[in-house]
Amino acid sequence: MAHYQKRGIVPEKRHITFRKEDGSLYAEELFSSEGFSSDYSLIYHHYPPTRVLSIDEAYDVTPQVAIDKNLQHRAFRGFDIKPEVNYLKSRKIVLTNDDVNIILAAPSSSMEKDFFKNAQCDEMIFVHKGKGTLNTIYGVLDFMDGDHLIIPRGTIYQLKFISEENRLFIVESNHPFSFPKRYMNKSGQLLEHSPFYERDIRTPNKLLTFDEEGDFKVNIKRNNMIYPYHYANHPFDAVGWDGCLYPYALSIYDFEPITGRLHMPPPIHQTFETQAFVTCAFVPRLFDYHPQSIPAPYHHSNIDSDEVLYYVDGDFMSRNNIGKGQITLHPMGIPHGPQPGAIERSIGVKDTEEYAVMVDTFKPLKLTKQAMEIEDQDYYKSWISE
Repeated sequence: MAHYQKRGIVPEKRHITFRKEDGSLYAEELFSSEGFSSDYSLIYHHYPPTRVLSIDEAYDVTPQVAIDKNLQHRAFRGFDIKPEVNYLKSRKIVLTNDDVNIILAAPSSSMEKDFFKNAQCDEMIFVHKGKGTLNTIYGVLDFMDGDHLIIPRGTIYQLKFISEENRLFIVESNHPFSFPKRYMNKSGQLLEHSPFYERDIRTPNKLLTFDEEGDFKVNIKRNNMIYPYHYANHPFDAVGWDGCLYPYALSIYDFEPITGRLHMPPPIHQTFETQAFVTCAFVPRLFDYHPQSIPAPYHHSNIDSDEVLYYVDGDFMSRNNIGKGQITLHPMGIPHGPQPGAIERSIGVKDTEEYAVMVDTFKPLKLTKQAMEIEDQDYYKSWISE
């Protein structure tokens, strides 16, 4: 998302002397993506970001795959994931492939004494339930229910919760998140027909600068391992930064739906895209207004993608007995669609109040052991007429 931002104090030019009051230099860091060819920011630290005291023994967090080849519609009860105090331990990978991990988490406590840096993947954290702040070197980003938090890989962060119940739907991506190209003009500005606008995008506001030395633990994820690094100064020691690479938030409640006279296909709900998958947001909207329209989605075959739907809130007119936090997986190669009775039931209905997040992956997804523990095993039978 190449929209320029600046926080704190920065020098007049890049790569020139920038001194503290005592005459010593601030440490400049280029935080770049795709080598030096894509979005980047320049950060000015009190201390060099390389001062490592020690490194604890790394541990493996590779997804534990239970089914690596799947051709069955499946459903998972996401709220069956039990809360855990430790944020990293609370993250349970349920679906995975070489490009993406789909994670459920229910952290019951803030990150207080340590930090996390995902040096392997960019992250989209959808906050189903929760309120607090995402703290990074770029500043403080407030979040609440319904927010998509986009965190570029390599960003050290802490999640601070002020809510008692927290439910997160997390997508780890080996490719950066960007807005759909059809939403943007050639300069990167969001077009008039886009379902959201730059005004809806929230960026870190208050810059917190910690000029502190000590022992600060940063858990770094790389190659499906966690490496506990101990740094000699606080990670959030920047006096300023500027550029186009930083965390940001987009609320599902700020997504303005695109509607039509006849049923519109899922791409009109799209929020983000990567080289390996897309994401969508289903929100309250008016249904189709042709006098003979059928609001329920038609049966369709996913020939090129695995479809994952995470149900957030509302009454889902195409399906029965769907609960909050439930995940459905419809694999490529076989059709799916409304349950029996849903099509007839939808005729004449004027609107919907549903909220959901969808992830469509271009490679098949594997199911983990954690997914099998929360599976509704009879879901694939749910299209049989009663």
